[in-house]
Amino acid sequence: MTDAAVSSGPGLLERLAAGPVICAEGYLFEIERRGYLSAGAYVPEAVLDHPEVVAQLHRDFLYAGSDVMLAFTYYAHREKLRVIGKEDTLEEMNRTALRLAREAAAGSDALVAGNVSNSNIYVEGDAESAREVRAMFDEQVEWAVDEGVDYIVAETISFVGEALLALEAIKAADQTAVINLAVHRDPHTRDGLSLAEAAKRLEDAGADVVGLNCARGPASMLPLLGPIREAVSCHVAALPVAYRTTADQPTFQSLEDPDCACLPREKPFPTALDPFTVNRYEIEEFTKEAQALGVNYLGVCCGTSPHHIRSMAEALGRRPPGSKYSPDMSTHAFYGTSDKVPSVYKDFAKNL
Repeated sequence: MTDAAVSSGPGLLERLAAGPVICAEGYLFEIERRGYLSAGAYVPEAVLDHPEVVAQLHRDFLYAGSDVMLAFTYYAHREKLRVIGKEDTLEEMNRTALRLAREAAAGSDALVAGNVSNSNIYVEGDAESAREVRAMFDEQVEWAVDEGVDYIVAETISFVGEALLALEAIKAADQTAVINLAVHRDPHTRDGLSLAEAAKRLEDAGADVVGLNCARGPASMLPLLGPIREAVSCHVAALPVAYRTTADQPTFQSLEDPDCACLPREKPFPTALDPFTVNRYEIEEFTKEAQALGVNYLGVCCGTSPHHIRSMAEALGRRPPGSKYSPDMSTHAFYGTSDKVPSVYKDFAKNL
């Protein structure tokens, strides 16, 4: 048992009662882009191989305005580690990730969240798979509680049945539960429920926050949030991927890039999504629109970078430390409006 304590300030539910909470996510994609884990398996091996990189990204997100340090334990579960032959590192990887998040939050008022995710072995109606999945959730939740988290997130889960197993594990440990579903091209859960019905079932089973994360970008996630908000009385979450998904291609897995003939796969997911990245102003607009719908647990998932989180914070009227360096085009060499910028350069701007 660690001797570390959870945050001494208001907990998640108290903060949500007072206003929006931002939880930065997207660690897998950002650390892969920085060159410290492999796309494909997407196991957070950087936690053990390069903990300084994970620690720095926590600090970057905190600086940008995240209210939560989410432990980098997404896909750090028994099944994923079995697939890559590193099941023996399971507990060490989880505990190290939890400690890195806690250390990053130290000295700030940030909360620390544990994290469990889609198992990739759940089969609807299969009692044996349910037993295995619940055991996987139980062990990760146990380590998270032992390491002193403030609450636990279960996310990127497409089956309500699997989400309920995660919720049961979290509540058995007497923890606040955020349960986020991932919605694919069909805007229903994989076990055939509408999102409103799914959210209501999760709330009725004890979830404190319900919502959506991953898979869909801001444009294709936003239309799904209203029915969820109307169906439940608990807090609602929205954490889209940072990509320009559309009605025709609603998930980042479904995006197509006909202008690129050099893709190693038929589609750009997951390593050629760069042309589809949303800009900071799109995140700002999403934040305002989601908040107007009554969504108050906000973040960005795969593809996000700290500047997206800063824009989300600023859209909520905040000035995190990183806002010191928010854009100020008044002194740009060509587009600046300041009297200190030579007029001849301003005039030349149209030729750029």
